[in-house]
Amino acid sequence: MRALHDVPAPAKLNLFLHITGRRSDGYHLLQSAFMLIDWCDTLHFERRTDGAVSREDLGAALPPDDLITRAARALQAATGCTLGAHIGVLKSIPAQAGMGGGSSDAASALLALNRLWSLGLSAAELAHIGLTLGADVPFFIHGGHAWVEGIGERLTPLTLPKARFVVAKPPQGIETAAIFTAPDLKRDSEPAILSGFAADMYGFGRNDLQPVAERLCPQVSQGLELLARHGLVGRMTGSGSAVFARVPEAAAAQVAGITAPSDWQVRVCGNLEHHPLLGWTSKDG
Repeated sequence: MRALHDVPAPAKLNLFLHITGRRSDGYHLLQSAFMLIDWCDTLHFERRTDGAVSREDLGAALPPDDLITRAARALQAATGCTLGAHIGVLKSIPAQAGMGGGSSDAASALLALNRLWSLGLSAAELAHIGLTLGADVPFFIHGGHAWVEGIGERLTPLTLPKARFVVAKPPQGIETAAIFTAPDLKRDSEPAILSGFAADMYGFGRNDLQPVAERLCPQVSQGLELLARHGLVGRMTGSGSAVFARVPEAAAAQVAGITAPSDWQVRVCGNLEHHPLLGWTSKDG
């Protein structure tokens, strides 16, 4: 195998996000439900025999040392692999949106290069490498919706009913660190239980980061108001600045006509049954 083309990297939405505490090392303890959606970046991989890792931006430019190239080098280091890759990246998922685009790209890179380089690592082994790149990377590697706890590393698989969502991303993004270091961030939510979430999957809880995000980025509030004008109850995903709302079937035509400023990204998405690359590791079953 010399190449892998059109490798998808799907976004996620946080159906809720509660902060339940903070560890002594500064990491926040959270509970959330991560849902995969059909808004994807697309990656292309060409095997190199010289061990080099190169990247070509096919759309929006990425930082020189992004998570994709870091993932490739981490996989080389963990396995001693002497092969390299040229990676083409077509970005679609917006940055600083709370949709996990960078982490998903890193996960798809690990899954694809594991196959391209014939390494034979399991999902658990790739997730161990992915965790060194970011707390959300193992979620995308394991390949399904998940109830998430701890600092993001404890995953319980979830089955979610099919649904449609409208996602609105303003041009302004939010630095995650700015939210988590804010003194007014709520850090003492009562721990939730999975059965409570299961009783109201698409209406459960809240996003504890949202009040701080709305203060730092007024466009988050504008996005919520945009959804409300169409009769939709929205919330922010992750650390923002994208907001989303479930679309009832009866409102599908109305939502299709949502208008937003030209520099906003608005898309109607569906949740996925599972990650498109599920089964790409040797021991997934």
